[in-house]
Amino acid sequence: MKTALIIDDDERCRAPAAERLRALGWTVVEAENGEQGLELALKHDPDVILCTLLMPNGNGFQLCRAVREQLDSRDTRIVAISTGDYAADHTSALEAGANEVVEKSALLDELEAIIARATASLPATSTREGEHPAVNGARPAEVRFWGVRGSIPTPGPETVRYGGNTSCVEVRADGEIVVLDAGSGIRSLGIALTKEFAKEPLNLTVLITHTHWDHIQGFPFFSPAYNSINRLRILGYEGARAGLGATLAGQMESPYFPIALKEMPGHIVIEELPGMGFEVGAIHVDACFAKHPGVCVGYRLSTSSGTIVYVPDNEWSPEDSVSECAESCNRNAKMIELVKGADILMMDAQYDREEYQAHKGWGHGCVDDVVGLALDAGVKHLYLFHHDPAHDDARIDALLQHAQALVAARPGATLVVRAAREGEAFTFQAKGAST
Repeated sequence: MKTALIIDDDERCRAPAAERLRALGWTVVEAENGEQGLELALKHDPDVILCTLLMPNGNGFQLCRAVREQLDSRDTRIVAISTGDYAADHTSALEAGANEVVEKSALLDELEAIIARATASLPATSTREGEHPAVNGARPAEVRFWGVRGSIPTPGPETVRYGGNTSCVEVRADGEIVVLDAGSGIRSLGIALTKEFAKEPLNLTVLITHTHWDHIQGFPFFSPAYNSINRLRILGYEGARAGLGATLAGQMESPYFPIALKEMPGHIVIEELPGMGFEVGAIHVDACFAKHPGVCVGYRLSTSSGTIVYVPDNEWSPEDSVSECAESCNRNAKMIELVKGADILMMDAQYDREEYQAHKGWGHGCVDDVVGLALDAGVKHLYLFHHDPAHDDARIDALLQHAQALVAARPGATLVVRAAREGEAFTFQAKGAST
């Protein structure tokens, strides 16, 4: 049964709303101030919170911020109840974390419509707003490539088949939409999401591997961030010289960009991760530091459909595993553990053997070494990723053929190798996985 929390110090308004919701089959919890409301929100994890903005012992603005910060409430819909039609109050409520604002005088008249909006996108068996039919856990996980290039976008006829946008991958699994990196490919993803979900609110999680420009440059053009009904949670690690939030905001400061990060209407929360393991809804995520300049990680997503590993920038070197340097050995051991048994591995394989000899220490991988790692680690599907900006489609074809020949030369190997290509999707099936 769905649960609603009503927080209002005026019982004359609270009681009729509670009665109406109970008649609609909802479990209703009531609070008469913000402090009590927060306590009940943390206890009951409601599907919908109706909260008046002006009340004693914790106003509605504070309540919205506290719920979003303290409760894993990305799927909880918060409806702020305003006693005055002030545009500034409406904007502040949305910035604090509310999904919409309703005038108190119209609350009872609009209550059914509010509840309908809160549950319109739910399948019959679900009790959470935001689990769209296209992304709920009943469907197999899907990985879609929106940007596969490294360093700098390379549009043009020579790169049209594999694509010229920088790193961005979309994962839909277990009711979540997870975006891996925010390179220039995220612009096309944003346009597609806006078209697909129209006026429905989006709950998105963006995992940033590192803040080199080709992995964040598309975020200022991500259209869902400009819609106040959408919630974006951006996760990553503190950079070598500046924090994640400062770096994302810095590229949008004048004179580089006309709109500041803080001016984006979407509800955006930026979090620097303290550890190497965390949850995104029902998805467990592990991180591992990569061999790349600065602070850079790879991610392993454990979903109900299978494991997805994303390591877009990494100089994998088998020699490090037998190095006299304990740090190098330890880093390689952790990377092996990250990719071990993955259903799909997207990994930096930018160079062939000859190119790599001239680029050692640059932080990017060699096809031969990456294929060897995938074979040894029991990976099922390998996608060559982070294509060199100097490599045209024909050159990537040649690297792919070489990689496939390496697999064919390994007795009994079943590894499937492909080169990541914009627009291509990898969909898990009930048994195994296919492209």
